[in-house]
Amino acid sequence: MLIYILHFEKQKDLTDEDKPVTLKQEILDKLGALLIAAFGLVAALAWNDAIKAVFKEIFGDSSTVVPMLIYASMVTVIAVILIILVARTIANSKNR
Repeated sequence: MLIYILHFEKQKDLTDEDKPVTLKQEILDKLGALLIAAFGLVAALAWNDAIKAVFKEIFGDSSTVVPMLIYASMVTVIAVILIILVARTIANSKNR
């Protein structure tokens, strides 16, 4: 009984920052992190192809350097925008 009372008193004193994280919030956090990692991976793969094409242009024949650089730039911009949107959505859900 004493343990319950001590636990209850401790819970009353918790601020918003100290409250335990709900399962829903933890799932949203993990999904957000996975989505951000996925967007980063897509951007990295796009840049990988672009850099390969640049090296091919410098050291061999390739006519796809400019389109691949444009593609990598567009994918990076889109990934950054999506990362920002996901992070804001997670932050907004935490504030509810």
